[in-house]
Amino acid sequence: MGKLTDLLKLAQDRAQKLGLPYAGALTPQEAYVVWQLAPGAQLIDVRTRAEWDWVGRIPGAVEIEWLSYPENRPNSYFLAQLKKQVDPEALLMFICRSGARSHNAAALASEAGHPACYNVLEGFEGDKDANGQRSRIGGWRHAGLPWHS
Repeated sequence: MGKLTDLLKLAQDRAQKLGLPYAGALTPQEAYVVWQLAPGAQLIDVRTRAEWDWVGRIPGAVEIEWLSYPENRPNSYFLAQLKKQVDPEALLMFICRSGARSHNAAALASEAGHPACYNVLEGFEGDKDANGQRSRIGGWRHAGLPWHS
């Protein structure tokens, strides 16, 4: 088995153990490798515009808000925007700040018929540390993966 196959199997096993309603769950490092190796794979960043502008962006990620800023209301056009911007057969990996919104987005996309949806655990900023700050424990940025302000 190749590295891609091994990573997807690991992610699928995780999802099965956790009872997740989508194909799998990947760490940020695993997601980055899958993104490089899987033809047509797409990373969907579901944070808000404010987060992209003020916290940072992932080069090459598809940006679709899960919650609209500043109202924090669910984006009722999420599935329509997803359908317009991604191949329906593509492997999709969803990322947010810490993994919660992306979990919901992966579940909804799976329910809507996307066959290969994965959540990126830890998200872009990871969990809060003892001082309540992010980007120090886990997450895309802490892992040193590509991003810019």
